[in-house]
Order: sequence, then structure tokens, then C-alpha cells
Amino acid sequence: MVSGYKGKVLELIKKHGLEVGDRVLAKNERISFSGILMPRSELDDDQHLILKLDDGYNIGLSIEGLVVQKLPSEESKISPPPFEAKSNPSLPKVSIISTGGTIASKVDYRTGAVSPALSARDLYQSVPELGDLADIRTEILLSVLSENIVPENWGSMARSVSNHIKDGAKGVVITHGTDTMGYTAAALSFALSNLPVPVILVGSQRSSDRPSSDAYLNLKGAVFAAARAPFAEVGVLMHGGSSDSSLVVHRGTRVRKLHTSRRDAFASVNALPLARVQDGKIETYGGYRRRGGGELELKANFEEDVVLIKSFPGVPPDIFDPVIHRGFRGIVLEGTGLGHLPESLFPSIRRAIQSGLTVVMASQCLYGRVNMNVYSTGRELLNMGVIPAGDMLPETALVKLMWVLGQTDEPEKIRELFLKNIAGELSERSDFIDVERG
Repeated sequence: MVSGYKGKVLELIKKHGLEVGDRVLAKNERISFSGILMPRSELDDDQHLILKLDDGYNIGLSIEGLVVQKLPSEESKISPPPFEAKSNPSLPKVSIISTGGTIASKVDYRTGAVSPALSARDLYQSVPELGDLADIRTEILLSVLSENIVPENWGSMARSVSNHIKDGAKGVVITHGTDTMGYTAAALSFALSNLPVPVILVGSQRSSDRPSSDAYLNLKGAVFAAARAPFAEVGVLMHGGSSDSSLVVHRGTRVRKLHTSRRDAFASVNALPLARVQDGKIETYGGYRRRGGGELELKANFEEDVVLIKSFPGVPPDIFDPVIHRGFRGIVLEGTGLGHLPESLFPSIRRAIQSGLTVVMASQCLYGRVNMNVYSTGRELLNMGVIPAGDMLPETALVKLMWVLGQTDEPEKIRELFLKNIAGELSERSDFIDVERG
């Protein structure tokens, strides 16, 4: 069976002896296209076939009236030349740790399909200019989609970063899928205390086989920032606008993905970005931890039994029952406005706290901060023992609570550590910051 095809379109493909990866001419009375026959989802219809055109775009063609013909292979023309990584000890040593995601993918030159990179070295091969920016070391740590990342992986990443820094790295780049990159960036911000060098997470919204891919520029910019940025913090580097004119480094505890597909999908929330990378220069914003100070402390334990519960109209009070009965250790509430919940939930929250769970309140609002002293609802929750998350993003509050509970079991220390600004995740006051990302 040809991958993903079925029914009438499969009959057409078999009739002409085609396989995925063959170069094909497809035409009817109105159009004519040549390209590589691509695989497709088994859930799609049986009326179309997919070709990858020479410009990198995919096109779906109706088989009605379509004539197809297998063309000679051009593999020898499109295969990349052999590549040997060059070491240049005179440049800053930068480690690239691959964990997966769209940026850690490569084109199969026979089929035209995009697959996970076999090694972090593949990333180096795809951007040879990296050798002009730094003395590169690579490690493939994981090869997973970011939605499959778990807290255990955060610990593995933190330990890997620590090892590379101990080995002399002047900066570390971590390739990561974009969907949960904000969670990982926050986790590493807490786990890597007293950082002496930049740690830059980087991803891409569009895979390397697309003409609009951001993988090349993002990876190059991440290595440049890791090698030369003056700050020593965990950051997320992505496009700063719809064009290729600039890249932005967001602080790891303040960044959120705001768009499903735009290249400038990431933004800093309730804070300025760390820096902008443009025209071979790094422009920093505001305060930051400076490179080179102190010795790295690894605090990579995370408590996985923590959940995030979002308030909504009609939220059932018994939503807390499985969490309490299962023996979870923490709950982050994503409340409305200044940190509010329906009063119908109060008995369940009180019972959760009495059962020994740490309960934290964050806001669903993207900007601003929790202030539970304004209305009686908030004051009553505070009296129960709910801890306010200030101006932390709910996902940052979730990661921080996992990290705090991984450091201590004592209730007073839990509260003290959660309310302490560890990695720029908390500020004393929140002003609306409108930073142009383009």
C-alpha cells in the first residue's frame, strides 16, 4: 500500500506503478505540474494526490481527468554535498542540545518528506554558517514532539546543560518544539540557578522544506545569542515580526506562544524581552543577570503531581475530588480577573488545603496581576490559605509550583519560596507594556 492513499487515487497510483518519493508529471486539460509524490493522511479522501513542487510547496490535485506519468529520478541533482563539521577553538564554544520539534527536522531528498533529524549534527549541516559564529558541540538528548515533554525531561535537559557548561560551553542552545517551549523555558529558569552563560531555547513554526521556514534564521540567531549575548539567563528566541528583519529573545519565565502558526507567535507578557537580534547586533532591554558571575547550581527536581484547573461559568465543584483523592500535592487555579472563583467551589478548595495540597491562584487575564485583597471573594480565598501568583503566567505558576514542591515539603517554606522572585517571574508592580514585536 502506498502511504496514506486509498480507493480511487490508490488505484491510479498502482496502475502507473508509482511509489511515494517518485518524481511525477501530473496534468489535465488545464494544468500541468511536476513534483515528488508525497504521503498523506489515511483520514483524507480518495480523490486527490499530493505533489511537492520544486519551489517547496505541496499541492493537492484532483484525480478527475488527471493523467500521471513517472519521471526519471533527479536524486543525484538534489542530494546535499557531504559535510564535515569544522572545529574552531578561537571562537566561543557553544553547545547545541537537540530535543526534537519542527526545527529538529530535515527533508528526505528521495521522498520530499520531513522527518526528525537523526542527530544534532544534522542541524549543524543545515546551517553551515554556524561554524563562523561559534565552536559547535552537539548532543541529541531527546527526539520527541513538544506535547510529549514531561517534567522528567526538564530535569534531563537541566543536567545536560549543566554538563556542557562544566565542559566549558560559553552558551547553550536547546532546540525544542514550540507548543510547550514556554513551559520548558520556565522550568530551566528555576532549575539552573546562578547561570554563568546564556541558555537559549529555539524552535520553528514552519519546517525546513517550506520556503517560508524560520528554522534557518532562528537557529543561526540562537547560536549568535548564546555565543555573544551579555546576559546569563534562560531565553526563548523566535522571530520578532512577520518578516526576517529581527529576532527577539524573551525571558524564559515571561514568554507565551500567542499564535498557532505565525513566525512571530511568541511574546513577552508583563515584561520587556531580554534582547533583540538584528543586523549582526544584540540590543538588550532593561535589567538582566550578567554573564560570568557565580557558579551554576543545579536544582532539577520537579514534583509531577500538580494540576492546573481553569475556572469557567458552571464549573462543577466535584472537579477537585479526583485531585484530592488521588493524593496530588498542588493545584494552580486559573481564576478570573484579579483572582476570583465561583463561591460554589469554596468548600472543595477548603477541603483541598485541609488535605495538605498547596493551592495557588493565577489569572486568566493575559496582562496585569492577581490582587485578592480588592473584593470579598479574593479575601475569603486568601483566608483559606490560597497563595497569590502575582503577575506570573498560569503556566509559569504551574511550573514554579512543581519546582518548589520538588525542593521542600514544609508548608511555610513552600509559601516563602513560591512568593520569592527566583528568575524574573515576579515583579512588584505590573505596568502594561506594549513592545512592538516586528
